[in-house]
Amino acid sequence: METEEDVTPLTPAVFYILFSLATGEKHGYEIMKQVRQDTQGKITMGNGTLYGSIKRMLADGFIEDAGEQIDPDKERRKYYRLTERGKQALGAEMQRYVETVLLMQKRRLIPGLSVQVNL
Repeated sequence: METEEDVTPLTPAVFYILFSLATGEKHGYEIMKQVRQDTQGKITMGNGTLYGSIKRMLADGFIEDAGEQIDPDKERRKYYRLTERGKQALGAEMQRYVETVLLMQKRRLIPGLSVQVNL
């Protein structure tokens, strides 16, 4: 069985797609909007980046097709959800981020940071 340590670091696109799906199933356009919101507009994904990443993530087993649904705009859309492997990859990446922040705190590399992270 794959452990968190076995998952290589994720690209920003893959990380933010997994992060957006952590709260539930979403269709492509909804994922794009969530990523833009989560990054305060610093990362915007075009259709090529989004659907290319989704295709690779489906093949890698990070996400799965959750079927088609009619959205509030009365359009039929394909939804995606995290798999167990995707949850593990996201968890491993978030753990790497937490460890990096802790190291930055320890080395006093974050001026003015008043929030302390305790694990």
